Amino acid sequence: MASGAVEHGGSLSRAERLYPGAPKPWLDLSTGINPHSYPLFELPASVFARLPEESRANELAAVAAEAYEAPSAAFIAAAPGTQALLPLVAGLVRPGRAAVLSPTYAEHARAAALAGHAVVEARDFDALFEADVAIVVNPNNPDGRVCLRDDLLRLAAHLRTRGGLLVVDEAFMDVGPRYQSLAPEVEAGGIVVLRSFGKFFGLAGIRLGFALAEPKLAEDLRRRLGPWAVSGPTLEIGLCALADTGWQEAMRERLRMDADQLDALLGRHGLAVSGGTDLYRFVRVPGAGAVCAALGRQGVLVRSFDFDEQALRFGLPGDEPAFRRLGDALATAVGRTEHG
Repeated sequence: MASGAVEHGGSLSRAERLYPGAPKPWLDLSTGINPHSYPLFELPASVFARLPEESRANELAAVAAEAYEAPSAAFIAAAPGTQALLPLVAGLVRPGRAAVLSPTYAEHARAAALAGHAVVEARDFDALFEADVAIVVNPNNPDGRVCLRDDLLRLAAHLRTRGGLLVVDEAFMDVGPRYQSLAPEVEAGGIVVLRSFGKFFGLAGIRLGFALAEPKLAEDLRRRLGPWAVSGPTLEIGLCALADTGWQEAMRERLRMDADQLDALLGRHGLAVSGGTDLYRFVRVPGAGAVCAALGRQGVLVRSFDFDEQALRFGLPGDEPAFRRLGDALATAVGRTEHG
């Protein structure tokens, strides 16, 4: 398993290299980040000038525990994004065999390899039972597949008897079937749940994520991260947004409507949605790479995938002009692919 960097969505510099003549500004639909960001607010100068206070970090852990339904703040390790947690979590188990339910977010396999594991990309859920570390993205990125809570608990119980670990990346569970979350079950042990802040709240740039695990594992992760893992400004934004349940519920409804609108738009251009979440849609279409390139030349970025030459992922347009621009670009891109 290669441990080199992996290409991801959201890189405008890469888009500039691939499509130098594309009209600007870019319409970036290549990520699953909410285009309707949580509203920022004025922060006191002290959060920029001083090291983050431990008391505020503890408050953030308590608010995150309530938001994600973990038993208490003792089960929370906060980090500068879940990406920073991946190799640390994989390193909680001595090097052995890591199985990643695939295809999925490629960084999990890379991080497990960096932690010294021999990595297998498993296409069958039952293959995870033979691993020392089993990794499941739920809902899955990019196709939105959901593994049932009872199946994951059965897997966790089996791994626990062998000294293994189940890692469940719930980066998109804020817009998924939250009753399937394993966050309330981490007290049983042998489970680490990852939750991303930036995707649902549309603030990926502030870098905030959480690992939920039994207190011993959570403390181990906090030690590995070291002091001041989360910046002062990020602490304040996280505290406010995670406690704002009114905004969260209203946003889930808005995203549902936006996803329905995107489904209808894609359908009008012959692209049937076969999966995804309310932050991105997954389609399969012949010549997906050509469609992706044709959209890119028009300044519209979507994701194609090496694992499936017919797969595309579309993030949500943020407003009506963005929906119209995507529609116009699809009319050219799909028509060119079908007839050109």
